[in-house]
Amino acid sequence: MVKISLLAGELLLTALWILARAAVWLKNKHIDRKREAWLLLMYVNLAVIIRFVFYPFSRVGGRVQPLLFDAAAILPLRVNLIPLIHILRFATRRDMLVNLIGNVALFIPSGIVFPILYPKLDGFWKTTAAGALLSLCLELAQLPFFTRATDVDDLILNTLGCALGYGLWALSRAAWNLRNRQKKGTQ
Repeated sequence: MVKISLLAGELLLTALWILARAAVWLKNKHIDRKREAWLLLMYVNLAVIIRFVFYPFSRVGGRVQPLLFDAAAILPLRVNLIPLIHILRFATRRDMLVNLIGNVALFIPSGIVFPILYPKLDGFWKTTAAGALLSLCLELAQLPFFTRATDVDDLILNTLGCALGYGLWALSRAAWNLRNRQKKGTQ
C-alpha cells in the first residue's frame, strides 16, 4: 500500500506547475506578469480542489489522512453513475449540505478564472464545458484510490459551480463596462 500525504500531493502539484510554467517562459522568452498572477490564482484553485477531492474531509488526530493506493483494492471500482442517488443518503443534513455547497463552491473560482485566462472560453457554455471537463478528469483520477469514489453527483455539482462562477464573472464584467460607459458619457 502506498500512502500519499497531503503535503506530498501538493508538492507534486507545485513541482509540475513550476515545470510547466518554466517551459512556457523559456518558449516565449518573456513573462507576462499579469497573466502569471491570474495563473497563480488558478494554481491556488487547483491546490484547494485537490485537497478536497483527493483527501478525506474529516481529520484523525487533527491531521488530514493520506491518499491510499493499493493495487489489490482497486477493484471493484467505486463509481456512481446514477444522478442524485447519494446526495440524499448522508448521515446528517449537515453532511448533505457540506457536500452540496462544497462541491458547488469548489468550482466557482474556475468559472471566474477560465474566461479571463483563456479568451476562447468566451461564453457560458464553453466555460461550463471546461469546468465539466476538469471535474470529469478529477473524478476519473480518483478511480485507482480505494478510499475515494467517482460520483456523477460531484460532476454535476462541480459543473454547476463553474457555471455560477462564470455568471458572477459575466455580471461583474457587465457592471464594469456599464460603469466605464457612464464615465465616458459624463466627460
